[in-house]
Amino acid sequence: MSKPDLNLLITLDVLLAEGNVARAAQRLRLSPSAMSRALARLRETTGDPLLVRAGRGLVPTPRALELRERVSQVVQDAEAVLRPAETPNLRLLARTFVLRTSDGFVENFGPGLIARVAEEAPGQQRQRPAARWDRRSGNRRGQRYLGPGSPGAGAVQ
Repeated sequence: MSKPDLNLLITLDVLLAEGNVARAAQRLRLSPSAMSRALARLRETTGDPLLVRAGRGLVPTPRALELRERVSQVVQDAEAVLRPAETPNLRLLARTFVLRTSDGFVENFGPGLIARVAEEAPGQQRQRPAARWDRRSGNRRGQRYLGPGSPGAGAVQ
């Protein structure tokens, strides 16, 4: 038996909650045709139609009703596992961040971005952007680094 596509659990959860392919697709930022294909894969995987046409809408099958709460709980548990244990305290953050960008970005957003990062995460380091090609750092003319971590660039005071 091949491994099941666990992404289908999220799709199934949303389909069962919405009871409508178009609304489920919208919630998951998919096209309705992509959601229809996902429903077809779910039907093949589970061996059940899951949602059947009744009038102008879809109604869940008995198997879908049986799965609804279990699937919802599994998805919630998976989201909890993947959620950070705690919100990071940016004031205690002491990391090196490098943002490679164009001159125009630096001119327009650089000062505000650097000021905000310095305020919210004072442990960060800043370095002067490299202005010419440097083989060691990989910098090219026209590319700028906002933030620390670029070799060959001096520290901004």
